[in-house]
Amino acid sequence: MAANAEQSEQAGDLTIALSAWRDALELLPPGSRQHEAISARVSALSEKVDAGAQLPPAKSRPSPSQAAAAKKTRLGKAWAWIVGVIGIALTKGKLLLLGLTKVGTLWTMLLSFGVYWTVWGWKFAAGLVISIYIHEMGHVVALSRFGMRATAPMFIPGFGALIRMKQHPASPREDSRVGLAGPLWGLGAALAALGIYELTGIPIWAAIARVGAWINLFNLIPIIPLDGGRGFRSLSHGQRWIVVIVMALCWAATKEGLLALLIIVAVWRTLSEKTTTEPDPKGLLHYVLLVVSLSAMCLLPVPGVTSHDMIPARQESPP
Repeated sequence: MAANAEQSEQAGDLTIALSAWRDALELLPPGSRQHEAISARVSALSEKVDAGAQLPPAKSRPSPSQAAAAKKTRLGKAWAWIVGVIGIALTKGKLLLLGLTKVGTLWTMLLSFGVYWTVWGWKFAAGLVISIYIHEMGHVVALSRFGMRATAPMFIPGFGALIRMKQHPASPREDSRVGLAGPLWGLGAALAALGIYELTGIPIWAAIARVGAWINLFNLIPIIPLDGGRGFRSLSHGQRWIVVIVMALCWAATKEGLLALLIIVAVWRTLSEKTTTEPDPKGLLHYVLLVVSLSAMCLLPVPGVTSHDMIPARQESPP
């Protein structure tokens, strides 16, 4: 395992190297010198991945002359950008569909869809289940990026879905990235539903966007095992107070009652816990972005739904 990890690291594939080092770590007794040495290596590699230092294998890197030639013309840059976007889209698309290849995920997903269908109709049920699935796949992608093994998403009707990690994060910062990846992808799903509503004017898309935003905002409650609790771990004492202030401002602007709960829990954790002394700017940015964006989306008016209702009544088809 160590040889494979070394080889992958030298080739620039940090994710595979991280995965191999984590597997090797499980074979060593905690507290041993080897365990401590590999733990330090995992933490160092994790920081590089988080900083965007992931590189393709050496054999696929362009030579200096090729790189210089590509920069000489705007056309070359434009094509490089287009190819990069397409590559990212294809990669994310494959990852997004990966969960559907797991029997447990697909079965529990269909079960949840059936339960929600009986209450709110199939259109809203489909949108809600897909939104939850995208949220969970955000966690899967983040776990894969940091070389951690985990189970496929498992849906629980009425409670959303969950993923069980088979390996633990090496640091609060790594835990934060994995935890907040779900709400970040969930925000993307809500924005996509909002975009479709703006284009079509079909009210069900507004309902899916608003409820999806509310669910992801609920997940930001800074308490374990919710995503917000994991995202809160990496924040310093001062950064936690910044989050509290942002939550308070969002509550004042939106009057969303859920934000009051977030504020209470955030203040309690800030006052009662010993926090890290090293700030996490990226974690703070993600948390603030999510709180502000999701709070704003909770104001989205849904035609035919009052401001006190979060989920539309089931619409029966005419005979």
